[in-house]
Order: sequence, then structure tokens, then C-alpha cells
Amino acid sequence: MTNIEENVKKLLTEIPERNPQGEKVTLVAAVKMQTSEDINRAIRAGVRAIGDNHVQEFKQKYDLIEGGAERHFIGHLQTNKVKYLIGRVQLYHSVDRFNLAEELSRRSAAAGVASNILVQINIGNEESKGGFELEEASDAVEKIAALPALNVQGLMAMLPLTDDECELERLAGLMREKYDALRASCPSFRYLSMGMSGDWKLCVNCGSNMIRLGTSIFGARHYDK
Repeated sequence: MTNIEENVKKLLTEIPERNPQGEKVTLVAAVKMQTSEDINRAIRAGVRAIGDNHVQEFKQKYDLIEGGAERHFIGHLQTNKVKYLIGRVQLYHSVDRFNLAEELSRRSAAAGVASNILVQINIGNEESKGGFELEEASDAVEKIAALPALNVQGLMAMLPLTDDECELERLAGLMREKYDALRASCPSFRYLSMGMSGDWKLCVNCGSNMIRLGTSIFGARHYDK
């Protein structure tokens, strides 16, 4: 049995309080395929924000999560499922296309709420991942920020799976440069969400201030369950 409490305690010791830019580093527990019991164990151990990947899981477990943790949505989001999340999610990490931003805006305005979002950048130009290309980031943020009932609070990225640490540092550095450039004209920018269980240390060193960790907390996922 995975010792979730020990894993969280270890992470909270290892994760620096601030990144090299002096910004607070926020841990988001990625809870894909985890039981509500295990999620609650992580929250009791000190996790303050949890991130869901699938709307169906979010709906099933929403009322079972205890402890007042922030609720984030970190997975690919279909426009026809936005309605289930409005007013219940504190931060959407994965706004990867304009029509999704439009639907979030429309639904948020209709519900009388403002939704906090991050614009997803496909930093590795990978066909398997969504998001705007780095060169499109400025225009995408400008267009999305103009929509009603949305607060664009930063950028999100997933680095490619590679052992080339120099390339990962280069890409993470480009993300930080773009974040800084956009933040100069977007006072609502607060978060650069970048880093998962395999690369979070590199990402924090390169300027990430929000990391999404699943395996490091809950152990390896068992897809045959």
C-alpha cells in the first residue's frame, strides 16, 4: 500500500518554498484515477490543491472530497462538458484552444461567475498534445483575455518526454521568458504551471511556480483496475 502521507510529507520538505524568481511554489496533486479516500489522505497530509483530468471523475468525487482543498482542472476539456465545472473549479490549467475559452466565457457569464484560467502552450510542438504554439501565445492571450468573465492568470505547459536535460531546460526557459514577457502587459498573471513527477525539480529551477504531481504522491497508476 502506497504511503501517501509519507510521500506528501517528503515532497513538502523537498519542494522549495519559492522558485529562483522569489515566487511561491504551489503543489497541485494530480488525482486522475485516485479514490476519494486516497485524495482525502493526501489533503489531510498537507496538500492544498487537487487537479482532475476527467470531468466524469470530477463529478463522481466532488462531494466526497474533504478539507477545503482548491479544485483545479488540469486535463483536456471538451466544450460540451464545461457546464459541469462552472463555479466549482478555482483554476482551469488546460485552455488549449480559442473555442474552449469562448465556451468557458459564455457559461461563466451566464452563471454570474468569473473563471480563472491558464493558457496551455504546446512548448514541444508535439502532435499528441494540445495547446497554442509558443509563437501564438501573445495573440492567444490577448484574444482570450478580451473575453468576458475570464481571468487569464498565466500559462501552462507539459515538457516532452526525453532524457535530454539540456533540451528540457531550454524549453522550460523559453516558457519562463514568454511568461515574463506576457506578465508585463497582463497584471492578472500569477502562475506558470509547469512540471510533473518526472521533471518538477528542473521546471522549478527554470522558473515554474506551480507543479502538478500525481505519481510522486499516489504511486504508479494501475490502468488495469
